[in-house]
Amino acid sequence: MIPKRMREFLHDALPERTWQNRLQREGPLAFMEFSPTDVDRLQRLGLEVDRLGPRLVVCMWDAESRLEIGGYLVVDNLAMGRPSMGGIRMLPDITPSTIHNLARGMTLKNAAADLPYGGGKAGIVADRDLSPEEHTEVVRGFARLIFWYRDIYLPGPDVGTNDADMKTIAIENGLDCALSKPADMGGNRIDELGAAAGGIVIAVDALLDEIERLKALPQFANLQVPSRAELTVLIQGFGAVGSHAARMLCEGGPDDAPRVVGISDYSGYVYDEAGLPVRELMAHRDEHSVVTFPYFLEKLSHLRTPDPQTKFSNAPNDLLRESAFCFVPAAPVANYLDVDASSNPSMTVDRMGDWAVIVEGANTYSPDPPRKAARARMERAVYWQAGTLIATDYLVNSGGVIYAAQERMIKTPDHLRIPDEMLGDRVGGTPPAVDQWLDDHAADLEQLAEERRIAGEHQRDEVIRRNMKELIDLLADDPDMLPCEAAERISIRRIASSERFRTVSDVMEPMPTITEDQTVRDAAQLLIEETSDILAVVSPATELTGVVTEWDITRASATARAEDLPLTEIMTREVIAAKPDDNILDVLRKLEHFEISAMPVVSDDEVLGVISGDILARRTLYQLLQSQEV
Repeated sequence: MIPKRMREFLHDALPERTWQNRLQREGPLAFMEFSPTDVDRLQRLGLEVDRLGPRLVVCMWDAESRLEIGGYLVVDNLAMGRPSMGGIRMLPDITPSTIHNLARGMTLKNAAADLPYGGGKAGIVADRDLSPEEHTEVVRGFARLIFWYRDIYLPGPDVGTNDADMKTIAIENGLDCALSKPADMGGNRIDELGAAAGGIVIAVDALLDEIERLKALPQFANLQVPSRAELTVLIQGFGAVGSHAARMLCEGGPDDAPRVVGISDYSGYVYDEAGLPVRELMAHRDEHSVVTFPYFLEKLSHLRTPDPQTKFSNAPNDLLRESAFCFVPAAPVANYLDVDASSNPSMTVDRMGDWAVIVEGANTYSPDPPRKAARARMERAVYWQAGTLIATDYLVNSGGVIYAAQERMIKTPDHLRIPDEMLGDRVGGTPPAVDQWLDDHAADLEQLAEERRIAGEHQRDEVIRRNMKELIDLLADDPDMLPCEAAERISIRRIASSERFRTVSDVMEPMPTITEDQTVRDAAQLLIEETSDILAVVSPATELTGVVTEWDITRASATARAEDLPLTEIMTREVIAAKPDDNILDVLRKLEHFEISAMPVVSDDEVLGVISGDILARRTLYQLLQSQEV
């Protein structure tokens, strides 16, 4: 059965005829798919189509599950390569627009990380109070749904899911169908290793080296850059990213370790200008899940007079009033700052503390135009007026996806793939059989995991340091540029550069064909049925002999030529065609040179598809490719 919240949302958003026309079933599994051409329907779902995507939006559910298993998948963009990568979020209030925002962030994050994969994201609509057994059953059921999109989407963990859930998906769908698996599956276990948090720490270190160059800008003229030992840090959110970032920052010796002076979680915030005991706080997190209130009870509540150096408040957002050199938003809150209180930010800009740098450890990006406009307003106040640099989330918060990508980039050897007959319930296998198989191959899988960890660590350091250098380069060169604009330019450059290496076969679409012995009337009817503006004319041996366009039909009608006239009388015989391995930029030049709008894709006289200006506009960064030619 479709989850109640999901059913209510979709019935309000989509008319009955859409359900009738779009609903596809594979046994109990139900799918509704939408492409970039479904602009109106996607708007009803809260999504705006733009030059990047989305490429595919799927609403899906298991119609027979007792636990109401269902959710959404958004593949935003595949320009960097296939498949898309992004985590599975599991919350009760997820909507397609939420998942699209996250998927767009993954498009930009994967591009900024220079990974050959697109951006995608999935969301499970599920209550928070599921038992552990129910949680696993929901994840397993959702794995069956996303299995149908395994060629274009690879999941990892996100809010509400973890590395153990990726193991569940891998047992259901195969080792190569999930990322951030445990080490006993050869995985890079993002949460356990603190992969994303490590990226935050690298970004902070890199900015200490690079930020001096911004002193040429008036708002940074008085900037004082501390040594690493003098660095002070505030961390909003003490979860997987925030806690590991605090731990890693303080791993140096007592003479060179920064001070984490404030942290928050949903139970409150703690601040101490001399530095907080991070190891103790990590122990509280492991024991209680939350940190600040248990720490208050143990360390502060018994004091007869308040400790003048240490503060506690049960209002977690008040942490953002405190000052430090660096602020790290690492809570799942996109709107941590705004100039307008009506949007309910964690804090308004006029009340925020004094910070030199914000390094975003949470997903903050949204392609939604009003939210992008609000972000720009916030950055004008924070960056231009307050003189606070913002390192945008997808430039620095990419450690997790870089680690996860190694599970795809360093291939799983054939002998370390779980045999198909053991996978999940789909083919009758049982988890105990998989557990025994994993035990038998444990040494090899752990060695593979270590190889992937080392590769991820190296690439993370290289990529994030490069991103920080490019960010400072752009901002120092253009005083009018905002950090969000600079960050987007870094990612778009990489996407556009990647597009140069895509071929026609990556983006072509099916081309309707018609035989030589058919008539002008037949061609006109087929053009209408296929909603196409060009047909390939083929011989009885299916070899291409010509093309017929809407213009050919119109011209024949204008000259009063008979509708039953053979196509050979009006078709174009000298066909300009593309090959499947042609570069997209070459095809763009050919379309412009010959002043045509479309051409068939042909190999050995066989018609494989069609490529056109419209297709390129929908499925590539058409304008960017033209503007960035070299």
